[in-house]
Amino acid sequence: MSSTERARNVPVNLLGAVLDSAAVRTAALVLLLTVAAVYESSRLTVFMNGNIWWHLRAGLWMLQEHAFPRRGLFSQYGDRPWLACDWGFDVLTAAACKLLGLRALPALLMLFKVAFAAMTFLLARGRTGGFWCAILLSAAAQYVITDLPLLPSVLSILFFGIELLLLLQSRRRNDLGPLYWLPALFLLWANLDEQFLNGLLLLGVFLGAEAAESFLHISGPSPTPASTHSLGRIAPIAGVSLVATLLTPYSFQPSPLHFYQNALQTAYGKLMFKNFAEMQSMSFRSPQNFVLMLLVMAAFFALGRRRSRDLFKLGAMGIFAMLAFRIQRDVWCAALPALAVIADAVTAGQHEPESQKTGQRWRWEERTAAMLVVVVFLVAVIRIPTGKVLMDQASRAFPVKACDFIRTNQLPTPLFNAYSFGGFVIWYLPEYPVAIDGRLTLYGNEITERYFDVTAGNKRLETEPTFVNARTFLLEANSGLAKAMTTLPALRAQFRVAYQDDLAVVLVRQ
Repeated sequence: MSSTERARNVPVNLLGAVLDSAAVRTAALVLLLTVAAVYESSRLTVFMNGNIWWHLRAGLWMLQEHAFPRRGLFSQYGDRPWLACDWGFDVLTAAACKLLGLRALPALLMLFKVAFAAMTFLLARGRTGGFWCAILLSAAAQYVITDLPLLPSVLSILFFGIELLLLLQSRRRNDLGPLYWLPALFLLWANLDEQFLNGLLLLGVFLGAEAAESFLHISGPSPTPASTHSLGRIAPIAGVSLVATLLTPYSFQPSPLHFYQNALQTAYGKLMFKNFAEMQSMSFRSPQNFVLMLLVMAAFFALGRRRSRDLFKLGAMGIFAMLAFRIQRDVWCAALPALAVIADAVTAGQHEPESQKTGQRWRWEERTAAMLVVVVFLVAVIRIPTGKVLMDQASRAFPVKACDFIRTNQLPTPLFNAYSFGGFVIWYLPEYPVAIDGRLTLYGNEITERYFDVTAGNKRLETEPTFVNARTFLLEANSGLAKAMTTLPALRAQFRVAYQDDLAVVLVRQ
């Protein structure tokens, strides 16, 4: 090699040495795992979500009564059946709040964000554990899946990624060992969130791929002469996993089929598609949509370039890409499989670390990073304010002062409330049963659709029983219904404004 070539290689070698240094790798891993959590500790976005409040109140009720709700608690439709299928999440959140107060809400969300970052990092390490590839892919996944609210769905994202890890490890190693964790995973999942159905769909794709590869005599990703994968051994594990989803307080009331129908209605009900933007297809007006599209395209390109015959990856990418691009709430269903496919393609030509010394160094880096992450997490939790500051944060999105006015002046019931305020009223003002909130399976299609039609001005007010019977009204200050009730002469004669601020207006029937 000439002196000129050696001089040109100096910057490259120097950069490689820096990137390979233990300090740089550890710092990168700590940043990857903690940035989102630290951001949450300062912004406190958890208090902007309306549904967390009714989950919290339901969990407190279960801890107090030592029972599971079966009717519409805290609602004017208290006689209607309601199954709290995500009861485990509610109890977990309520127990944390009993210990830490409202600080528990941002602390829990921070914990879930750290766990999500760790899961995407492990998923992006591929077959041989490429470090910087995993860092970049995990960062891309966190950028795409930015909406991680403190709701049961965040646990579905984590469990879906863990399930994907177990299935991929089983196929890579040609070992059934990782699959034995699936029943325990689904047992927890079915008691925490209705989107365990997505996990069952992924398991179904896995079974279908194994069956097709066996029938067509296609070798999997790790063919061996003595293959341990066979439908006769995988099917019982899948069957036990399916049974595990029925081990909930509601599975057999009135029937397992009703339990699955309720879960499907909660996760993918018709009204959700009609009334919520998150259930619509992507508009491609945000950078995250384009990054997701690039990840999915890169994954399909990697499979095509390698002429992959891995039917599990092909099936998972095809099915969940269609789901994600149809429902922007479920972008994680496509992002996580794409992450794994790209990581396997990038690290396909690499080898496991040959020396024991290198493997020990990697383990030392990961343990050091884990300890630093714990320290950073605890410091961020300690920095979370308490008491009045947190309520002030909540009052930016929810009618804290209006509810205080209603309680102080003992305004009459029944209450007619804005949909966006329903969950908060359940938690903050439980003595006033709400007309509606985020529990759409409680109210059903007819009640919910009628409420939205009335408040949007598409139907007459007298067609809504909760409006006709209400004596106190808690509405958004800038809503069309509030403006009509305070400006139209025919309505102004029936209602008077008792309280108003920039966020909410309280009216009382004359």
